[in-house]
Amino acid sequence: MEPAAAGEARGTGRRHSWPGPLHHRAGVKKTKLRPHLKKCWNIPPKQNAAFVAAMEDVLAVYARPHDPARPVVCMDEKPYQLLADAREPVPAAAGHDRKEDSEYVRHGTCSIFCWVEPLAGWRRVDAQPHRKRVDWAHQVHELLTVDYPDAATVVLVMDNLNTHNTASLYEAFDAETAFALAQRLEIHHTPKHGSWLNIAEIELSALSRQCLDRRIEDLDLLNTELAAWQADVNADQRQVQWHFTTGDARTKLRHLYPKY
Repeated sequence: MEPAAAGEARGTGRRHSWPGPLHHRAGVKKTKLRPHLKKCWNIPPKQNAAFVAAMEDVLAVYARPHDPARPVVCMDEKPYQLLADAREPVPAAAGHDRKEDSEYVRHGTCSIFCWVEPLAGWRRVDAQPHRKRVDWAHQVHELLTVDYPDAATVVLVMDNLNTHNTASLYEAFDAETAFALAQRLEIHHTPKHGSWLNIAEIELSALSRQCLDRRIEDLDLLNTELAAWQADVNADQRQVQWHFTTGDARTKLRHLYPKY
């Protein structure tokens, strides 16, 4: 195997698996324990007042009617690995799928920011080299000055990360600008281990399936593809109707509520 070029690293996408799903094998029931398998999951703490308080706060925000003067916008971000083919793929042909070598070339990582107004059917996605405080701050600046310049307040729902607060604005802008931006934000954080409450996370999942399930080797190409996906979904104006209410939470998730 030839060494990778300077500044590049090679990896493989090979995976070792069992000979078929366990529950598909003869004589094995679906209910049989499968100790060799596991799933990563956000497991909320039981009887936790902080979780419940943040959850009910976000659910109350989602229950608000659409108000163009105070739009509810959700944001999330995800890391993305830029990859190139180590060998030229074999194009698809009649009766044959496209063939892609399992070896690839790493071209670094980036962060994809996703903004969505569920009741308006609007999305904005953008890839940046980093996900530092100043990156989030500049994204917020674009949100308030370009996306919603006429909105009195933007109601912002997002995960409770250390970069997702108004202090980041003061690291990116002068005090006067940072204060003016912060005054137009109404921030609501999802609970820790409760990112399923963030509608932007659902949109990132759809984006991953529809646009990112392939190798994209550089940031410019990635942003071109993201812009095409964004234009397509915004033209469709697909709204997100959130049906899980506070009443549902108090019934179906009552194990999360503290005993008093």
